[in-house]
Amino acid sequence: MTHRPLKHRVMAGFTLIELVMVMILVGVTAALGVGLFTGRSAFSPLLAAQQLASATTLAQQAALAGNPANTLTIAETNDVFRFTVGAATGHPRVFEIAREGASLAVAGGLPHTLTFNPSGAPAGGGNTQFTVSGQSNYPICLSSLGAVYPGTCQP
Repeated sequence: MTHRPLKHRVMAGFTLIELVMVMILVGVTAALGVGLFTGRSAFSPLLAAQQLASATTLAQQAALAGNPANTLTIAETNDVFRFTVGAATGHPRVFEIAREGASLAVAGGLPHTLTFNPSGAPAGGGNTQFTVSGQSNYPICLSSLGAVYPGTCQP
């Protein structure tokens, strides 16, 4: 009688300890991550800054097209930031975003109206510095040439 050697079985899968550790890591990550997404307050200043840049670009494009909606009025209430493009026209475009504790600062205070000339530059000339504040600060510059960019205005 010949004996055949026993073949070693290859075990594939995860051990119980590995599975428990993965479950613990997923639980900790979920517990920490939920706090980031429960409210928009952490993102409110960033969203307001982006909405301001977008509304400014829309008013500039209207000015470049010869459209009378070449103004942007920026205002805030207790609850919202309001950006109105072409307020004096029959069809103004109004964009609102919840403030959720954020504030918007500009020289001269709010409400603030910008008018753009046919080349898309601010009619008053000079740079305009905006700062949206909340849990973080988001500065936005409108340059004298009409460029809108995040950051502080350069002289």
